[in-house]
Amino acid sequence: MLDAAQIKVILTQVMDPDLDKDIVSLGYVKDILVDKSGIVTLKIKLKDPQSPHREDIYQQVKQRVSSLKGVSNVQILAPVTPKVTVSNESAPLDVLAQVSTVLMVSSCKGGVGKSSMAVNIASALSKQGNKVGIFDADVYGPSLPTMMAVDSDLKMQGDLIIPFEYEGIKLMSFGYVNSDDPESGPAILRGPMVAQVIQQLLLGTLWGELDYLVIDMPPGTGDIQLSLAQLTQITAAVMVTTPQYLSLIDVVKGIEMFDRVNIPTIGVVENMSYLELPENQKSFPFGRGALTRLIREFGFKTTLKFPIHPTVSAAGDEGEPWMFRSDTGPLQTLMMDFVNQLCGELERVRLGQLKLPKVSYEPDQGILIFPEDEPSFSVDPKQLRLACQSALNRDEFTGELRQAPDDIPDTIRPLSMNPVGNYALGIQWSDGHSSLFPYQQLLEMASQ
Repeated sequence: MLDAAQIKVILTQVMDPDLDKDIVSLGYVKDILVDKSGIVTLKIKLKDPQSPHREDIYQQVKQRVSSLKGVSNVQILAPVTPKVTVSNESAPLDVLAQVSTVLMVSSCKGGVGKSSMAVNIASALSKQGNKVGIFDADVYGPSLPTMMAVDSDLKMQGDLIIPFEYEGIKLMSFGYVNSDDPESGPAILRGPMVAQVIQQLLLGTLWGELDYLVIDMPPGTGDIQLSLAQLTQITAAVMVTTPQYLSLIDVVKGIEMFDRVNIPTIGVVENMSYLELPENQKSFPFGRGALTRLIREFGFKTTLKFPIHPTVSAAGDEGEPWMFRSDTGPLQTLMMDFVNQLCGELERVRLGQLKLPKVSYEPDQGILIFPEDEPSFSVDPKQLRLACQSALNRDEFTGELRQAPDDIPDTIRPLSMNPVGNYALGIQWSDGHSSLFPYQQLLEMASQ
């Protein structure tokens, strides 16, 4: 059976060219985790996080470990020190200098269970052995003090707040520090004042060394959300939604918002997706198909359908994340599987591997696609227009075209082509129609 000792032995074959020693004897390998499905997670910290040999070392690690029998996937958790401009204005960013990954959990619609998901994603990351923090950025309705109850007083170190802790997870929320004074409470805060409070809390907390800082974003897509998204170096975002169509529309708005500030949206959680019934049956009280549509149109690979479960609500009200309860085994399995996928996508973002294909249009060749590591190919504009999966082009349930192929002119062409999210291409056509195509769909068309 595969174990950490075998992996450590094979990692002695990976050398740091600068020091001419293997990464095990140098102490770079901080932790080795192996799950039942053969996914190996390695926590590696180089002496110089900005080493020019960094990616080569990581590649060697992956190749060596992947060669072992029983390994299905290799994930590297590698802290990267953010580049910070040294000036009086940017000095507060020092509190995040030891934070490797900043993950935003967002929903553009309230009441979808975003805070519950943020808390339990963070809890799952902690149970993997990571150093984790949670920042509750919702000033008007902070949920963290309810969901993670702590019994301790506010403490300071100099001008910085020492974060509260729950099961080793560092916590900060306006709800922990606000006195509920009607003269200074959140009800009287507006726009710039809220942004200032969020900035003071995030950059005024002594976070220390963290593998992951999970930010529970306030709902919406306004100036407050955009300001927070630009406040620090965000690694990626996860959207939380429900099966309803209105929630789906808001997810699209959220993806567009993060696109504007160059934050990759790498995963989607469909909360309250179904209700489990006896005899392995499921009921879908809020409808179904929203997540499937997001996958089809945006190409998301990291997704979670999370059920309605009474323990989830009870755990939140009782101040104990359900990831730490003994009676939520199946729910924990769902979350851990999702978080394992999430870590893989975050690794790709950190290592700069989430690269979008380049696209162009040539009248005599069609739409040209240039993937990063594969041969380029072309797609006929009319064939691509016919392949659009939007509800305006095809019946959502039967998949049949809503208009005859002859109704689309042979001379149709793209007026504009732009990446949407991280896995899809948006096209505005000359006939007035707009389409979204996951890059995977384009690759499949090329192979036909």
